[in-house]
Amino acid sequence: MGRLAQTDGLTEIQRDILATVREFVDKEIIPVATELEHKDEYPTAIVEGMKQLGLFGLTIPEEYGGLGESLLTYALVVEEIARGWMSVSGIVNTHFIVAHMINAHGTQKQKDYFLPRMAAGEIRGAFSMSEPALGSDVSAISTKGVKDGDFYVLNGQKMWLTNGGTSTLVAVLCKTDEGGSSPYKNMTTFLVEKTAGFGPNPTVPGLTVPGKIEKMGYKGVDTTELVLQDVRIPADRILGGIPGRGFYQMMDGVEVGRVNVAARGCGVARRAFELGIAYAQQRTTFGKKISEHQAIQFKLAEMATKVEAAHQMMVMAARKKDSGERNDLEAGMAKYLASEYCKEVVEDAFRIHGGYGFSKEYEIERLYREAPMLLIGEGTAEIQKMIVGRRLLEEYKLAD
Repeated sequence: MGRLAQTDGLTEIQRDILATVREFVDKEIIPVATELEHKDEYPTAIVEGMKQLGLFGLTIPEEYGGLGESLLTYALVVEEIARGWMSVSGIVNTHFIVAHMINAHGTQKQKDYFLPRMAAGEIRGAFSMSEPALGSDVSAISTKGVKDGDFYVLNGQKMWLTNGGTSTLVAVLCKTDEGGSSPYKNMTTFLVEKTAGFGPNPTVPGLTVPGKIEKMGYKGVDTTELVLQDVRIPADRILGGIPGRGFYQMMDGVEVGRVNVAARGCGVARRAFELGIAYAQQRTTFGKKISEHQAIQFKLAEMATKVEAAHQMMVMAARKKDSGERNDLEAGMAKYLASEYCKEVVEDAFRIHGGYGFSKEYEIERLYREAPMLLIGEGTAEIQKMIVGRRLLEEYKLAD
């Protein structure tokens, strides 16, 4: 293990967790990741191993059977997992976001019912905000929930659900028109339990997961649509029990999700650097290792600097959230920087590999197809810049 991407001030428990996860990644994920990714095969054995390690309950409080760890610990674990295979980190990410939302905003009954089984990995969470025509404009949401006695009837189509097929609990954002004139007060999050699988759901009439969306990368993990046609959900499955708070609950989830995506970018970039610097010391051109050419040394220096900068920004954003302070500025910066640097580091490692980087026999080929997803997930670079710019104007506003 090199000196890059180290984190100061960790407790002994945090160091032990990371060492255990790193060993799991090296032994159980990296050796099979490329083969599973090329087959677009769900990593069942890896998921079972993560259950045994307690990773699905990493941040869930101990009183509900979890480990009660911080967002920082979780982000560092995600960084290690993404270093092995980014798709695996996606499997735990949406689960973590839903567990965080229930713990932070759920009723006591919802916490007691969901969190212990989520900690054990028996219930697996998915997060559903986007729609086919929605993009980044959440206020344009069209999926509706209409109150009908003690139930709500949900109708609409959701898009880009990570774990949409394999999950058994989906946090679904709907428009409910009960909060007044502001569109942001007319959204409600529903906790929808379902059976894992594709097609019409056998336990939730009207709910359909059509199938996996074919992607150029980020394979293995299922990404799906979610179709809701007159789906009846009890009113007590509104997150927090009160309608109209869904937008703010989802944004809280996205905020921690952005730290997660930053961590994924850090992990993928670190792996790309490892592959690039190793290959540079193996390949010979013009009578010497390519690592001895100044041009390659310059490239390695730039890659390492980006890996380190992204990691430290991600750590800062996680620690800010753990402190209870507002962290949208830091999370936006971290997500933007880590995803952009990840793309650049992966491309430089790809260039170092030369023609072999284009071969599916080499791991860098997989990373080259995975990195672009990070540019889009949890908000594009443009959205992050907009968030950061607005926050900076708040912080540095001139006196009237």
